[in-house]
Amino acid sequence: MDNALKINFGKRRRLTSVLGLALDGSRLEGVALRRTNGALQLHQVFSVTLSLDPLTAAPELVGREIRNHLDAAGVHERHCVLGVPLKWTLTAHTELPPLPEADAASLLQLEAERGFPCDLATLLLANSRCPLSAGKQFVTLAGIPNAHLATLEQVLAAARLKPASFALGLAALQPPALENSNGVLALAIGESQVSLQITCGGGVAALRALEGAIEDEGGRRRLHAGLVTREARITLGQLPVELRDAVKRIRIFGPRELAQPLADEMELRFEPMGLKVEIVSAYAPNEFGVQLPPEASVSPAFGLAARLLVGQTPVFEFLPPKQMLIEQFAAKYSSSRLRTVGAIAAGVVALVGGLFLFQEIELILLRSRWSAMSAKVGELQAVQRQIQQYQPWYDDTFRDLAILRKLTLAFPEDGAVTAKTIAIQNDNAVSCSGNARDNAALLATLANLRKADGVSNLKVDVIHGRTPLQFTFDFQYGNGGANEN
Repeated sequence: MDNALKINFGKRRRLTSVLGLALDGSRLEGVALRRTNGALQLHQVFSVTLSLDPLTAAPELVGREIRNHLDAAGVHERHCVLGVPLKWTLTAHTELPPLPEADAASLLQLEAERGFPCDLATLLLANSRCPLSAGKQFVTLAGIPNAHLATLEQVLAAARLKPASFALGLAALQPPALENSNGVLALAIGESQVSLQITCGGGVAALRALEGAIEDEGGRRRLHAGLVTREARITLGQLPVELRDAVKRIRIFGPRELAQPLADEMELRFEPMGLKVEIVSAYAPNEFGVQLPPEASVSPAFGLAARLLVGQTPVFEFLPPKQMLIEQFAAKYSSSRLRTVGAIAAGVVALVGGLFLFQEIELILLRSRWSAMSAKVGELQAVQRQIQQYQPWYDDTFRDLAILRKLTLAFPEDGAVTAKTIAIQNDNAVSCSGNARDNAALLATLANLRKADGVSNLKVDVIHGRTPLQFTFDFQYGNGGANEN
């Protein structure tokens, strides 16, 4: 019973046919291969120029364009392996001391966080190791943005293709695991760049895309051999001494008209250093361990497809991992943990049910309290509406009384000045007339009134007579009346 679910659901059937694709700038090369009885059969070969950029254009449109090219070439294979452009790859290097694998993985994680100029969560990482003396290893870390890979998956899905691998085309041309790859500097001439790879001791020691090495001059491509040679020497100089001294061969992949001038320049610069330069124009008879079709040409697309069919794993695999539903079920609910998982699930259900019950009880109590106070709340809301309605008509400043108080305080208490009429217009224009015993008493009253808070623009309109004097004055009352009563 314990072994009932211990089935290897993760083992997938090895493909017998595949479509190899290599994306290089706007160029897309394809090779459809089938393996039968220890031999590879070549079905279709095509090379097209895409009008849409796979990274910036809508994936559905790019996928439809690729599907149209495949139909025109007569390609019906659904499984594919795609060679991603090397210029998408970010690289970093570090030396790894002798450590257990678990500790080595942790150290590489820290070195990657320090070496890459972005958040590691945005990258899909792979690494390759070259042995050094004293048990050390020289590690090449490579990463491609997850967004690029997700876009590629959408494009291939729109083209009705199923990716089996995302790898580097140069690594398929010169696999580091092969014995004849030890101490090799490989150069692959692409559409607008030259890819560089150095392999030593079964691993990749350097990986670069040399931008600007190829220019289009009037529809013809021109390769800057001097630039490639200089960058190759710089890359060699950055390696540890024992790896640099191990490099003995330079292999150039690409069209003869561009590879030959580069080989001549390389021979001039590197043969005095003991490096042999060769142009690769055909595969070795035992390159893949199976019989090759006679019309097979050296290309990243063919190398990717052929190595997948013969079971050679890419050194850098960038296909995002996917777990099948049955694998997830088997991993989560194996018989050895079934009871524990069931108990945890029952506990979670009970906890969630208790929370919902508590919430329902709280809602019942709150509804009961609201029923008891809803009538009073309605009355208060009605009063509040009346207050808001009539508040603009209500004035608590008692302005007229405040004006009379100012006049009363300004007039003398001995009756030397008396008022006969007081008129208030527009709540602030005040006119007062009366009698005064003499001119001095009237002036003292006016002086007191000018000093009163809120009184302004005081002026005398009429004065006539001698004893008593008859007067009329007016003034403006602006503020201060609210608190003077």
